[in-house]
Parts: sequence; C-alpha cells; structure tokens
Amino acid sequence: MALRRLLLRYFPPGIILEYVEGGESKTRSIDLLDLRPDTDVTALVEEIQKREPLITASCLEHIIHLVQRLQEKLGEKQNHKFSLFKVLRTHILPLTNVAFNKSGSRFITGSYDRTCKLWDTASGEELHSLEGHRNVVYAIAFNNPYGDKIATGSFDKTCKVWSTETGKCYHTFRGHSAEIVCLSFNPQSTLLATGSMDTTAKLWDLEKGEEVASLNGHSAEIIALSFNTTGDRIITGSFDHTVAVWDVGTGRLLHTLIGHRGEISSAQFNWDCSLIVTGSMDKTCMLWDAVTGTHIATLAGHSKEVLDVCFDYAGQRIATASADGSARVYNAGTKQCIAKLEGHEDEISKVCFNPKGNCILTASSDKTARLWDAATGHCLQVLEGHADEIFSCAFNYRGDTIITGSKDNSCRIWH
Repeated sequence: MALRRLLLRYFPPGIILEYVEGGESKTRSIDLLDLRPDTDVTALVEEIQKREPLITASCLEHIIHLVQRLQEKLGEKQNHKFSLFKVLRTHILPLTNVAFNKSGSRFITGSYDRTCKLWDTASGEELHSLEGHRNVVYAIAFNNPYGDKIATGSFDKTCKVWSTETGKCYHTFRGHSAEIVCLSFNPQSTLLATGSMDTTAKLWDLEKGEEVASLNGHSAEIIALSFNTTGDRIITGSFDHTVAVWDVGTGRLLHTLIGHRGEISSAQFNWDCSLIVTGSMDKTCMLWDAVTGTHIATLAGHSKEVLDVCFDYAGQRIATASADGSARVYNAGTKQCIAKLEGHEDEISKVCFNPKGNCILTASSDKTARLWDAATGHCLQVLEGHADEIFSCAFNYRGDTIITGSKDNSCRIWH
C-alpha cells in the first residue's frame, strides 16, 4: 500500500487518504467528529498514526497541518447575514420540493405542474425542464456527491432518472402500484430507492435500469426513506407507526423499530451509522441503536406532531420541527433538550443544520424561514418575503447559500 495524497473534508471534519493497493486506486476516510477548537492536534494525530499504517513519520507534519486547518474552520465565527439574492417564479403550479447539488451550484424544483426544473444558482437561469411525468412530481434528488443525475418520483407511480448535463431521461422505473412519495440515491450512486403509498419500497439498479429488490413488510404508506453513509443499510418510515431497517445487499428486513404511537414523519441515520432518529405524529422523537434496532430514548416536549427530524453532520445533535410552531435541539449523547427555538407563528415543516452544525434553518407555514443559533436557540435572522407557506429549505455544502421553496410557486435564493 502506498499513500498517494491526502484530501480535507470540512463537513463533517475528516481526512480522506488516497492510496494504491495492488495497482488499484482506493480511498479511506478518517473521521474527526470529536475535533474541537481546543483539541491538542499533535496528540490526536499521534493517536491516529498508531491505528493507521498509511500514515508514516514522513507525512506526520503535513497531517498535523491539515487537522489544524480543519480546527480553524471549526473555530470560525458564524456571523453571516443572508440577504435575498433572487426570486424565481419557478412553476405555474405549487412546488413540492427543492434540492441542491453538493456544491450548491445547481438546484432542482419539483411541482404539481408535472415537471422538475434544473436551475443555475448563481444566475437564476433555468437550465432544463424535465418533462414526461403524467402527474405531480413529488420527490426529487440529486445523486450527491456526484450530481450528474437527477431522480424524480411522481404520483403517476413511476420514477425517472435524468442526466443533469443534457436533461435526457435515462430510465423510467415502473413497478409501484401507487404514488411515489420519497426517494434517495445510495452514496455510491449505483442504486436508487423509492418509497410509495403502496406500502413498499423498491431498490433499482441505475446502470441496468431494473428493479433489484422490493422491500415488503409495512402495512401502510411509506413516506420516508434514507440510506446510511456506507450504503449497506436503508430505513423506511411508514404510516403504520414503524420504521424498518433493511440490508441493501439482500433486501432482507433486519429490524422493525416499534414504539411510536402515530404515523412516522421522518427518519435518518447519523454520520457514523450508529444511531437512527425518528419523528412521529405522536409528538415525540425517538433515538435507536442502528446496529441492534433497540430503543435508546424518547425525546419528548413538543405539544403537537413532530414533522421533521435531523442530525447535525457529526451526529451529536438532533433538531426536531413541530406543528406546535417550535423546534428543539437535543444532545444525542445526554438525550437532553439543549435549546428551544421559539418565534414562528405557525407549524414548522422542515428543519436542517448548516454543514458546520452551529446554525439551524427552519421553514414554516407562517411564510417565513428562520435561522437559529444551535447552541442557544437564539433567532439570528428571519427570512421574509414569501406570500404563502414555506415547506422546503436547504443549505448548500459551504453553508453560505440558502434556498426556500413556497406554496406561492416561487423559490428564493439567499446569499
């Protein structure tokens, strides 16, 4: 094995080792999820060296320097004020979803008008209109980190895969007997998962363009699904009050997470694939051991349905959004609520951390999106201007651009 080069990953902090083994180029990542501005970097790197044979004495200084750069990035104060950059009248009917590619240079919008549109973030120019579905385009995604493919899931029961560059349709996947409401590419961009109102999820081979597995076991609609970061597991959340954990390679059901007393609204793995968080209409959020499927904790406090949940990039904090108009931040280790985000005048349907994890974005029916300090719950900024409820919002990878999608048929870009 010979080390070829080292790459930095800012969010979550880590170093990617590129090396050659048996004439083949390979990569391995060293996650630094516990890195802090006050960490003793030299001691940390010496610890890593003991476990990692690719790191020799000759590159030790260089690695110390790289980790110090990551540390500086973590220590940067976030006082970025966002201002409205562009309003895009994107569709003739309401939007269903918005999503960025990894760098944030492009984004997509799905709509009730049966199309998905691809946009250039910097210019606000429409690059492609992806047409062909016969009903609402509800679920959309890029195959990040690559960003060369787009998937669209529709109420017409089909899913289509498109070229980002040309707008050409590569595949139309047929097999579901009801609306497709959620989808996701695996991290390797070899598979696409779709979840449907027909109670099943399906895995599709992107190269061959065919179904490779049908995940059967839920007794009601599947409305959320998510791969873990290694791509060997997928979770599906259902209106049957359960979340199922599946083996991607075999399509086998590994665990059923039972405990919620209402429909599941969202479910997600943390970065190192050790935890799963679930949100439910039963007003609670639950934390589970991703390996054993056992229940770890119930995070209570909301007075109405929990509509969205997410981890920060390091998997150390959990944010919840609720129909009660508030969001909360919990420490994944202590399971304690560390901040309450109060100020919205109506339900919050979407919540996400910025890449660094120190800032939270919420989208609400009160026509505003808000930015919050993740540690204190203090409201940093209100993003106003939409004429109807905001149901979707996202950060780009650098955390310096925000996109909001609203029922007013428009999309706003904030810098």
